[in-house]
Amino acid sequence: MSAFVTPQLENWIEIGTIVAPQGLRGEMRVYPDSDFPERFEVPGKRWLLRAGETEPQEVELLTGRIIEGKNLYVVKLAGVDDRNQAEELRGSKLLVCASDRPQLGEDEYHVLDLIGLSVFMQESGELVGTVVDVIAAGNDLLEVKLHQQQTTNNKQQKTVLIPFVKAIAPTVDLEARRIEITPPPGLLEINS
Repeated sequence: MSAFVTPQLENWIEIGTIVAPQGLRGEMRVYPDSDFPERFEVPGKRWLLRAGETEPQEVELLTGRIIEGKNLYVVKLAGVDDRNQAEELRGSKLLVCASDRPQLGEDEYHVLDLIGLSVFMQESGELVGTVVDVIAAGNDLLEVKLHQQQTTNNKQQKTVLIPFVKAIAPTVDLEARRIEITPPPGLLEINS
């Protein structure tokens, strides 16, 4: 990596988007992109990327809490003391350093680490496709773009959703960049 790489987004993880002011004292509503509540609730250093800018600025998170029943957090940043200042930050992104990832438990993965992994059938070793997205549901779902041979001829390349559970995806090897799956019959059949 060259020494003058701008700290564009490869060094940062976006954790949420400021969507609106909350009240009159500078609090803001944040729509989270992170599964880790501590990123919004634990005071400390964060970075703010204002809409239209490319360089994040360091900010101090003072307080944060979840709004029960809604997928939203209310946060207070140092120096943002009234509704007008909060309004100016609407659309800004909250970031953390990519190196500042929470410690994961066993069998927990960061979404960014899973995207781009190749998916193989465990038994046959056949390539199924590539993970293009992870959809948060009751159980997370891997959206897998199917390898050419898995798709019907002259149709668009399709994707399938595979439940990301130990029984169906028993092997995740981040170093080899592969996931091995043992899907039940019918899971990969494509409805044309």
